[in-house]
Amino acid sequence: MTHLITGATGDIGSRVVELLLRKGERPRVFVRDMQKARSRFGERVDIFVGDLSSWESLTEALKGIDEFFLVNSGPRIPAQDELAATVAQATGVRHLVKLSSMDVQQGLAIGAWHERGEAAIRASGILFTFVRPTGFMSNLLAWAPSIKAEGVVRSSTGDGRRAFIHSDDIAGVAVTALTSRTYDGESLPITGPEALSFAEVTARIGAAIGKPLTFQPISHEEARERYSRISGSAEETEAHVALWRAIRDGRLATVTDNVERILGRKPIALEQWLLENAGAFR
Repeated sequence: MTHLITGATGDIGSRVVELLLRKGERPRVFVRDMQKARSRFGERVDIFVGDLSSWESLTEALKGIDEFFLVNSGPRIPAQDELAATVAQATGVRHLVKLSSMDVQQGLAIGAWHERGEAAIRASGILFTFVRPTGFMSNLLAWAPSIKAEGVVRSSTGDGRRAFIHSDDIAGVAVTALTSRTYDGESLPITGPEALSFAEVTARIGAAIGKPLTFQPISHEEARERYSRISGSAEETEAHVALWRAIRDGRLATVTDNVERILGRKPIALEQWLLENAGAFR
C-alpha cells in the first residue's frame, strides 16, 4: 500500500508521517519546501514538491498512490478539496482521508469551508473518510504572547466550552483510517476527554507553569479587531468570530468517545499536552 501525505511538515501531517514510518511504511510526502521536508524526515520518505492548487504537480505526486491524506486550510478549502479529489479519482487513488472539522456539524465558520470540501469529495465518487476533530490543543499556543507578556488570556467565548484534542490523537485516528480501511465512507467526529471553558483552560495553563493567570472576557467586536491584526483576510477574521460566538453559545461543547473506540485508549488529556508545551508559555 502506498501513501501520499499532504501537509507533511505541519502539525498533524508530520505526525501522520512519523506513525507510518513506525509501521514500516515509506510514505510519499507532498510539500512546497524540499529542504524543510528533507531536514524533517531525512531519506526515510519520497518527496514531491508542488502546490495543492496545481493540477500538474498533484497528478505527478498521486501516480501509483493507494491512500491519500489530504490537509487543506483557509477559505480555499472547497476549491482545493475539489481539485484534489478530482485528480485522485483520475489517477486511480483508492481512498482519500480528509482532515476536516467537527464544526461541519454546525455548518459555520471554518466548518462551512470543510463542509463544502467534503461535498466536493463525495461528488467526485472517490472512497473517503472524513476525520473531524474539534479544536486543537496546539491552537492554544496562540495565547503564549499575552500570557508571557501580561499573564492574561482574552477571549469572546464567555463560559462556552470546547473539548480540545491532542494532535497525536488526530494523527492516530487518521493513520488508522489510512491503514485499516475500517472506516471507509465514514465521518469521524473526534474530541479530547472533556469540554472546558477558556477560563478553565487558562487556569490549568497557569497551574502548569506556576504562574497565576487572568482570563479576561472581551466582546466579539474587540476580538474581531484584535484578530484582524494578524488575519490573512476579512473572510478569515469573520470565520473566527463566528466560531467564538458558537463556542460562547454552547454549540461546540460536544464530547465523543470515538478516539477511545478507534485507538483503544482514552484520548490524551490537556494536562499531558501542558507537560509537553509548558515552556512555550513561560
